[in-house]
Amino acid sequence: MLLRSFCIAFFCVAAAIAATEPVILVLGDSLSAGYGIDVKSSWVARLQQRIKQQGYSYRVVNASISGDTLRGAQARVRGLLDTHSPNIVVVELGGNDGLRGLLVSEIRNNLSKILDACRARHAKVVLVSMRLPPNYGAHYNEQFEAVYHELAEDHDVLLAPFILEGIADHPELMQEDGVHPSTLAQERMLDNLWPSIVPLL
Repeated sequence: MLLRSFCIAFFCVAAAIAATEPVILVLGDSLSAGYGIDVKSSWVARLQQRIKQQGYSYRVVNASISGDTLRGAQARVRGLLDTHSPNIVVVELGGNDGLRGLLVSEIRNNLSKILDACRARHAKVVLVSMRLPPNYGAHYNEQFEAVYHELAEDHDVLLAPFILEGIADHPELMQEDGVHPSTLAQERMLDNLWPSIVPLL
């Protein structure tokens, strides 16, 4: 009985401490949801590990959904902001919109609304750059990539490099579908984003 009471008290204290920790919300698609791999090995899980190893007290909440689009994320971002009150939001989205060939103006508009929602809650934002395969054409790709640079400047948010920089062109770091990174790539994905995240901690 005494042991049971101690355990209950311990978990209550642990929950209370976790509830007071500042939150990093990761809003992404399959690249952040850990598609095709053990989620505990994903770059987001590794982010939590690295933060604790370096003495920071942030709690990482992964709200990423495989296949998510900007429109889908826009529909749920306010609820996530209400629930988690994040201090930092990492926005890793837009790749699926680009792969579907949506109008660049629509991509810009939806991404802008997500950034507006985050900034309205005074969250610091890291916007992750996205790229598309070359077969989508140079003109469309250039316009697509420019959206991220323009919005980062317009909304005064940090722009992180392409999350698959140094990965997408290495088949040994990709899954068999050639689209999603393997477990071997996750640490490098975190390394790509870490320099943009750490100044906000």
